[in-house]
Amino acid sequence: MKVKTIHLNEEGLHRFFGSLEAKIMEVLWEKGKLTIKQVHEILNSENPISLNAVMTVMIRLADKGHLIKESRGKGRTRLTLFSPTQNKEQFILEQTKVVTDGLIEDFGPLVVSHLIDNLDKADPGLIERLEQKLNELKRRS
Repeated sequence: MKVKTIHLNEEGLHRFFGSLEAKIMEVLWEKGKLTIKQVHEILNSENPISLNAVMTVMIRLADKGHLIKESRGKGRTRLTLFSPTQNKEQFILEQTKVVTDGLIEDFGPLVVSHLIDNLDKADPGLIERLEQKLNELKRRS
């Protein structure tokens, strides 16, 4: 699932989610399946927040495909649990790939140039992988 909006001025998960969305996702990635009330209790213990706000955002996250809704029981004993469709690592991997692919497609030379300019900030293991990939590409040519 592709996030529709990226907030360039934000950091971390806030680039992909609003503030409350990010908090809810973090809770569910950490705890697993929870009800709206359980998520509300966790968030409310940190900062007061209305149950309706949490409910609205969780339903929207489910509508966007980030959460799965699972109902158990019937009538008064009915319980609706929410869980992430992907773990945090899968989500970040997928979204960074989508962003990178889009940037390369639209602005390839500039993106590669900026990446080269920032290699001094990269992990040495990644630089080694880059060298291997470049050597592989040279052999093919």
